Amino acid sequence: MGCMNGANGQNSQLDTRIEIVTPENITFQYRVAGPFRRLPAFLIDTVIRIVVGAVTLIVSSLAFGAAGIEGLGMGLTLVLWFVLSWFYGGLFEALWNGQTPGKWMMGIRVVSIEGQPITPLQAILRNILREVDAQPMWLYQVGLLSAILNDRFQRLGDIAAGTMVVVEQRRQLRGVAPMAEPEALRIAAQITPTFLPSRSLARALAAYVQRRRVFSRGRRLEIARHVGDPLRQKFQLPADTDLDMLLCGLYRRAFIADRTEPIAERGVSPFAAPALPPAPITPAIVVDDRLETTKTE
Repeated sequence: MGCMNGANGQNSQLDTRIEIVTPENITFQYRVAGPFRRLPAFLIDTVIRIVVGAVTLIVSSLAFGAAGIEGLGMGLTLVLWFVLSWFYGGLFEALWNGQTPGKWMMGIRVVSIEGQPITPLQAILRNILREVDAQPMWLYQVGLLSAILNDRFQRLGDIAAGTMVVVEQRRQLRGVAPMAEPEALRIAAQITPTFLPSRSLARALAAYVQRRRVFSRGRRLEIARHVGDPLRQKFQLPADTDLDMLLCGLYRRAFIADRTEPIAERGVSPFAAPALPPAPITPAIVVDDRLETTKTE
């Protein structure tokens, strides 16, 4: 087991899982994709680039050849091949939230080492530096050696860009859970309508509410204490506030209750995916190693 610094302290890694602690003291778990999981995605993307380049060459040769300007057609083909060679991965990962068609088909995604979506600069940088990882002679020995020598399986491009490749995890929690318990409604009414949780807190609230029914009353309070007590102090609620109901009330305020740009009125789940890319990463969520929402088989 190795130890790494996360966003807010120490992370520990068990086999291929990375733990990242958020400022809310919530731990996100990511399963890191190793070289052999990434190889098929790379081959798929390579085939796509070759097919697109070949089709473009044939079409341009026929079209421009008929017009007697074969040179122009060949020039445009070379420009396209240059773009495909250097910017295919970077553009897709920047615009498609860390995925290329190959990565999407293999269920993997590029994220930052803090577990956040990558920026366009990170996407471009890690793909440009692929030329270094591909040495010698496009056998990728440099990249493979680098991946083997670090816990996140990062090639040199990933290390320079501050990124890692993780496995998409199947989402088992969907939709907005109903929340109409009287105490939760009372607490929700005391929360300011402008309350807007961070992404990590929103996921933790959703995970807790959708799983709390499988826990005993004592277990609920034990789990809720880690996140609920700091939130109780933040909202200046009484010391005897039921922390289980507090998390339920915050969930209702964030996803169900009327507020500016309400999430629930749009029918959006805290686990819902945007239109593009197909599905965002949904890591396992642990609150002080006691609340886990999703596991990869």
